[in-house]
Amino acid sequence: MNRIQNDRQSGFTMIEIMVVVVIVAILAAISVPIYVQYVESARASDARSTLSAVYKNARVYYQDRGEWPSDVDDLRRDGYMEIDRGTLRQWTFDISGLDDEIVATSTDEMPGGPGKEIRYDLIRGKFIGYGTFGKDAGEQ
Repeated sequence: MNRIQNDRQSGFTMIEIMVVVVIVAILAAISVPIYVQYVESARASDARSTLSAVYKNARVYYQDRGEWPSDVDDLRRDGYMEIDRGTLRQWTFDISGLDDEIVATSTDEMPGGPGKEIRYDLIRGKFIGYGTFGKDAGEQ
């Protein structure tokens, strides 16, 4: 009789294993989307900082010359700013909308894939799109 009791206590029941599996699945379902958001934010941080620098240097360009630059190459060519080659391989910058926004679009070399957009809304002073958190994060 003693031997039968020992055999019953020497392992996990199917219910205990299933409870553990369900708990792990719930934790994964919660943590994976948060991890993906942080990865996107990290990939977009270079573009966000460059967009800020582009806007600041475009304002200096305007003060010096009385007109807005037509593109980022004007700023680079005329010595108003330098942009890292790695950033230029992964992102293109469009400043044609300096009235209300400037846009960075990812290229094929960006690990997150091409076509991701980050917009800097000049009126509201905030970033919208890829790699941003908040209610406007889904806009692209």
